[in-house]
Formats: sequence, structure tokens, C-alpha cells
Amino acid sequence: MYDAIVVGARCAGAPTAMLLARRGYRVLLVDRATFPSDIMSTHYIHQPGVARLARWGLLDAVLATNCPPIERVMLDAAEVRLEGAPAPFDGTHIALCPRRIGLDKILVDAAARAGAEVRQGFVVSDLTSDGDRVSGIRGRDLRGGAEAVERTRIVVGADGPWSMVARTVKASEYEAVEALTCGYYAYFSGVPMEACEVYPRQGCEILGFPTNDAMVCVAVERPRAVFARWRADIEGGFFKALAAAPELYERVRAGRREERFVGTAGIPNYLRRPYGSGWALVGDAGCHKDPITGYGITDAFRDAELLADAIDAGLAGREPMEQALARYESARNAAVLDLYRFTCAQARLEGPSEMLLALMRALAGNSEDTGRFMGAMATSVAQAEFYAPANLLRIMRAGGRA
Repeated sequence: MYDAIVVGARCAGAPTAMLLARRGYRVLLVDRATFPSDIMSTHYIHQPGVARLARWGLLDAVLATNCPPIERVMLDAAEVRLEGAPAPFDGTHIALCPRRIGLDKILVDAAARAGAEVRQGFVVSDLTSDGDRVSGIRGRDLRGGAEAVERTRIVVGADGPWSMVARTVKASEYEAVEALTCGYYAYFSGVPMEACEVYPRQGCEILGFPTNDAMVCVAVERPRAVFARWRADIEGGFFKALAAAPELYERVRAGRREERFVGTAGIPNYLRRPYGSGWALVGDAGCHKDPITGYGITDAFRDAELLADAIDAGLAGREPMEQALARYESARNAAVLDLYRFTCAQARLEGPSEMLLALMRALAGNSEDTGRFMGAMATSVAQAEFYAPANLLRIMRAGGRA
């Protein structure tokens, strides 16, 4: 009998298992994948996510994979360009864009060191129940063997947007928005890039990040309606869109693509009710938003902490489990709703607004407020705080653009 079984061992599940195991609980962590292994991902970890890696004692291991720290963000809106260092979070100044093949292995190994039992290559086929309460999992090792049934006090679904756990318990969705974009990315060598580079354009958004082994990850998002046509000529469509950022286009063309293009037709945006009797959801299983803002990993780390705290309170008897999990949902929503709505708005690919262009012009030469502006993008500064009308008016007046 386990205290918790976590289904899915990547950026949401492995930290949840690690944090619970560090508190002395008997935890089983399962995933159909084996590690190290890659997965389609936005990669980017904003300052709050990096701060959590440091808090968990894992930052040095991630940096040791030859993943460069990213200290600055460059936002190019065609008419105006702004660059600055995002405001820090808990003393952390850097962002990271690690390859998942390295990051996920570090997280899984940390869960195992904490005392969690890890079963790789294990596919969960169903949940078990005692009446209306989820009581465990049923699954099988992909390498063969008899079906296994494991019992637990709570099952955590950290198994991504197509979560089997969420589907089985019929987790309800709210604030749902259809898939708005499609996208492809690839890794290139020989492309000079030190900052995170963001190029919002009408009808597309282009992003570039330094990643492991002196490579850069370059991603392009376009409206979902063009996916079938784009898939017929992935490279041609990629570079056609990239031409909207001519200077980056020339750098990438002068470099070398090292791996195949990776992409998707788009995934719907939603928040799911993340708990019920004997179960909880974390990461993309509980909330998914378009990758255009790169918040996925950062939010998964935050929610792993929130959920581990709630499960600990329930298992330890400090409060009823359902009450603790309801508090988890409230805390998650308070942290994510503004970012979720902002992301869905960005994913409409309407290009830079006149207000944004005016704000960027007003920020030119104002390093302190530029850092807070970049921090609002990086979630180290609350968007409600930065975009408060009084604050924007102050910045506009200081920039002579009231």
C-alpha cells in the first residue's frame, strides 16, 4: 500500500513524487517512457522555475548538462526592439532552456534518491476504485510480465494533456479555449544567440533560445488552420515564417540544423478540476495553455509544490484531504489565471498592439522598468502589478508618451 502513486514522471510528476518522498511518504512513480528520453516541449524555464530547481538542490545538475544560463530577453516587435534582464525571483536572475532528455532524467533520479520507487516502461491501463473513491492503478511493464495492481491513498495524474487519469475520472474543464496555433521547432548549431529572442508578428510568432551543447532552439508558431499545408513542406513553411525576422533568418540560414523538425497541430487550452475522491491532477494534466509564452515547465514546478503541500496536509491529518486539495485548486488558479488568459490572447497571433509598441518605446533607456516589464513576461513580476493603469501611466509619462 502506497501513500501516493504518481502517473507520469516528467516535469510535473517527478518533482511531486520527490517532494512527497522527501517528507517520508511511500511513493510509487510510474511512466511508460524510460529515461533519458526526449519529448516535444517548449523547454523554457523562467526565473521562478529556475529558483525552484535551486531550492530543490537540482540547479547545479541542470547547469552541468552544458545548459547555458539566459540572463536577458530581447523582444523585437519589428517597429521597435527592446532588450533587458527580467527582474529576479527569490534572488534568481537566470532562465534556462534545457533539453528534456537531460532535464527529465535529473528530475526522475532526484525522485528516486528521495526514496520514491520508480518504474520506467510501465503503462497504466486503468484506475481501481473502492466505491466512488479511486484506490489505485492497474498496469503492466512494457517489457512483459503479469498485470500489476497497486493500491494507494491517492493517485496523482501527471500524464500530460491527454491524461488517462483525467479521462478516467471525467475531470471537468473550465475556461476552455480551442487550439489556436500549430508549431514546429528544431535545434541549430553555429547560430550566435545569448538572449531569449521573441519576435511577435501578425500571423506568427518566432522564438529562439540558447540550449545545451552550443545549440539554439528556434520555434515558429502559426495559426492552426495552416497546419495541413505546412506539414506538406515543413522546412519551407518554417523558413517562410522565419523571414519575418530577417536578421534571425540570416543567422539561422548560416547555421546548421542538427535534428529533425518537431511539431504539433496544436492542443486545446483548458483548466481542469484537479482533484476528487482519491485523485489529483498536476501539470498539463490539470491545466494546459498554448506554448507561445513558454510557461509550461515553470508552472509544473510551481504546481508540484502546491500539490505536494496539499497532499502532505491531507495524509498527515492536518486537514481533511478534500479540503486540502480544494485549497490546492484555489492556489493554482490564483497563480495561473492571468497568465492563462494572457497566453490565450497571445496565441491569437494578432501581432504587437499599438499599446505594446507605445509602451516599448516609452521603456527605451529605462532599464529598471524594462526589467520589470520583462519580469512580467517571465512571471517574476505579477502582471496585474506591472499592467496596473497607474504604473503604465507613470512609465508613459517618464518616457514622454503620456
